[in-house]
Amino acid sequence: MSTSRETVAHVLGQLEPLDVRARAMFGEYGLYCDEKMVALICDDTVFVKPSGVSDAYLDAVSLAPPYPGAKDHLAIPQERLDDTDWLHEFIQRTADVLPAPKKKKPKAR
Repeated sequence: MSTSRETVAHVLGQLEPLDVRARAMFGEYGLYCDEKMVALICDDTVFVKPSGVSDAYLDAVSLAPPYPGAKDHLAIPQERLDDTDWLHEFIQRTADVLPAPKKKKPKAR
């Protein structure tokens, strides 16, 4: 089952005005904040990458793989998506502690 566009639009709306975007990936979506991949949206559920700040927001009970074979991420319960203050803080603090993406080398011609 893939994520609906309505779910992605709802999540992005909840995260306004943060610098957040979603990118389609294999029928699901990657969620980027400040150009860092902070979460995945799979099967209409938001899965945040575990980081040094995760314990302050969700406990280990929330750990689950976003898709078969994936590393565990923190699944955000649906009712927490409506708490915009909590969600903004969790996503922004996660982005703040994640490393910057590596620069891609130009392709050799």
